[in-house]
Amino acid sequence: MNNPNKLGEKSVNKLLWDYSLPAIMGMLVNALYNVVDSIFVGHGVGAIGLAAVTIAFPIMIVLMGFGMLVGVGATTLVSIRIGEQKKAEAEKILGNAFILIIIIAIVISTAGLVLLEPMLIMLGADPNVLPYARDFTQIILLGSVFMFTGFGLNNIIRAEGSPRIAMVTMIISALLNTVLNPLFIFVFHLGIRGSALATVLSQAVSALWVLGHFLGPKSYLKLYKSNFFISKKIVINIFKMGSSAFFMQIAASVVAGLFNYTLLFYGGQMAIAAMGIINRMSMLILMPIFGISQGAQPIIGYNYGAKNYNRVKEAIKKGVIAATAISVVGFVIIQVFDTQIMRLFTTEPALIMLGATGLKVFLSMLPIIGFQIMGATFFQAIGKPVQALLLSMSRQLLILIPMLLVLPRFIGLTGVWLSGPIADIGSTILTGILLFVELRRFNEVK
Repeated sequence: MNNPNKLGEKSVNKLLWDYSLPAIMGMLVNALYNVVDSIFVGHGVGAIGLAAVTIAFPIMIVLMGFGMLVGVGATTLVSIRIGEQKKAEAEKILGNAFILIIIIAIVISTAGLVLLEPMLIMLGADPNVLPYARDFTQIILLGSVFMFTGFGLNNIIRAEGSPRIAMVTMIISALLNTVLNPLFIFVFHLGIRGSALATVLSQAVSALWVLGHFLGPKSYLKLYKSNFFISKKIVINIFKMGSSAFFMQIAASVVAGLFNYTLLFYGGQMAIAAMGIINRMSMLILMPIFGISQGAQPIIGYNYGAKNYNRVKEAIKKGVIAATAISVVGFVIIQVFDTQIMRLFTTEPALIMLGATGLKVFLSMLPIIGFQIMGATFFQAIGKPVQALLLSMSRQLLILIPMLLVLPRFIGLTGVWLSGPIADIGSTILTGILLFVELRRFNEVK
């Protein structure tokens, strides 16, 4: 049986390593899978398949957002309750989260299937791409309950003191998907449906793995039927705590659409292709930072609940140092090897030149991103959803979108690239102010 009390006893350095490394490994595997998956679709279905998946992507982001709404919200509450030595309450939250996931999956899937064609047309599907996008998205929506269960409850596994099991959950899904995709596309000739089916089946296995953990003997928290009765108070608190992550996903969906329209207007299809490569590179760098933030969350949440404020401060400090180190290394690699990175994705000279410039400019503030991400995670972990939401939304909605609407009008495509670093600077300043105020409050409590 796991011992979550180690979150308040073991060295913070050791805990951060033990919890972050599995999260980093799992997230990197998923990031690499996304690249490989695109290769399979591109070779097996063609450009029209890639276009269909791209058009469906905002819908998948929204689905992930609902999974995070419940998963992140419940994880925050569970971490705090375990720190307060209230195991029964933590298990009640787990049971409510599971039922909430099923209800939301049914509602969202039904609504999505009914409104699917108008949504895809609104997202840019023309008559040629629409059948492919519809075939892909229908299967994803039908299997959304598996995505919600596997992703949402996996965070709670990490919170109860089992980061390695949480890592295995992510690796199982990614590796199975990587095996099934080429099998369904190239061997069974299922085309775009095969890619969607591979995704859903891999998520189903991941969901069963997660449920098996909470029903098995090794978990600290148990999934009991008696906790399946919905508590209005728990649901409201889950939504409050998960709102930051949820709205961040919704903002990401909106920003992705706006970016595409702006890039198309000021740089054409070549600029959109360049941005796609930039996004892949940024995610490969950011995934380890997200892993550190996920690893730090239960440590911060537990010790905040236990009122061990010195350990809370130590965890956030060392998390920021680790995240910043990764972002600085990523920054150096991009600035030095920008052209070589672009050549990994394309042989077209014009795209290499355009993408190299965009890569260097758009990610020029990478060294400060680690601090911003950890700051938002800190407020999420201590149960302050308003501050967490403000920090999560500040970059994408409050700063990035206005910059994206204004700058290109004066300096064209360069304005699109510059919107990124300007948003990074603004959100980091805001993070520093809120973090300083909160940590000073800790000193006053002492």
